[in-house]
Amino acid sequence: MADYIDRTLLPDLVNEYISELSIVKGRSSQTVNEYLSDLRLFFRFLVSKKKSLQSPDELEKNYDMSYIGVDFISEITLKDVNEFLIYCASDRSNNTTTRSRKASSIRGFFRYVADKMHYIASNPVSQLEVAKKKKELPRYLTLDESIKLLDSVQGPNKTRDYCILTLFLNCGLRLAELVGLNVRDINLSEKTMIVTGKGNKQRKIYLNKACVDALEAYLEIRPKDRLKGDDRNALFISRLNKRIGRQAVQLMVYHYLEVIGLDGQHYSCHKLRHTAATLMYQHGNVDVLVLKEMLGHEAIATTEIYTHLENKQLREAAKRNPLSKEFNESETE
Repeated sequence: MADYIDRTLLPDLVNEYISELSIVKGRSSQTVNEYLSDLRLFFRFLVSKKKSLQSPDELEKNYDMSYIGVDFISEITLKDVNEFLIYCASDRSNNTTTRSRKASSIRGFFRYVADKMHYIASNPVSQLEVAKKKKELPRYLTLDESIKLLDSVQGPNKTRDYCILTLFLNCGLRLAELVGLNVRDINLSEKTMIVTGKGNKQRKIYLNKACVDALEAYLEIRPKDRLKGDDRNALFISRLNKRIGRQAVQLMVYHYLEVIGLDGQHYSCHKLRHTAATLMYQHGNVDVLVLKEMLGHEAIATTEIYTHLENKQLREAAKRNPLSKEFNESETE
């Protein structure tokens, strides 16, 4: 469960920046909460340093930092930020990825208060350097494992669960995008689906036969009675007759991964998104620019990680070159 953050205990400028992220830039609630958590820890660190405490943990849990204003923030230096990131690494054992996110939260805050709103004279983190995140190839299910996963679906919610897994594996949806789907987003006559992604940006996804068949079967048995409010619009309904939640979908996916023996291998709903993208690139010869639009990536660099398969294919092509054998034989003569 996400840590509850009492925003009344935070500096006004932090709250102003968070409102900018949430309302103006349309960041997801998860992203907003992460930024809040990072900035709360950062300011707790600065206060503990000012009070000559050894750690922010020495402050009471609900320490009120609402008194912090422009004067305090204008005195923050690049050295302070670097010391904070060192503390995160040494005392909190944060890995490179987590520290990079914290640095991004701090950078964003100072871009807002210094560069955009000019509340302070200069941006202390304009020269901030952070160790780059190690790029890891995405983990994904093979084609055979994906088929086994779909074949494993059983139980009272079989039709719904099968439809959810089919959309994950064919459309590359994010978890938040899937649970946010409404019935009106589906147009079976046109075989399309409107997906609302990050920043409330919408994209159209064309549905293949597997998706259309799964959706038709589910919509026939989808609960319609006892639904209230926004839940009446939700595509996927839980056993409580409400819009299905993220945790329920995650637990369902973990269950079926366990059934086919892939539990404990760091697979998740997001890995099903990676699977969809990888299989389309590997078996469908889908252009990376088309893949970018389908996945809702803002930058092509994000999508290019799936071209890791190309290196393997190029190596195999080199081995199969009809000249390779003759060339090697001529070398040994």
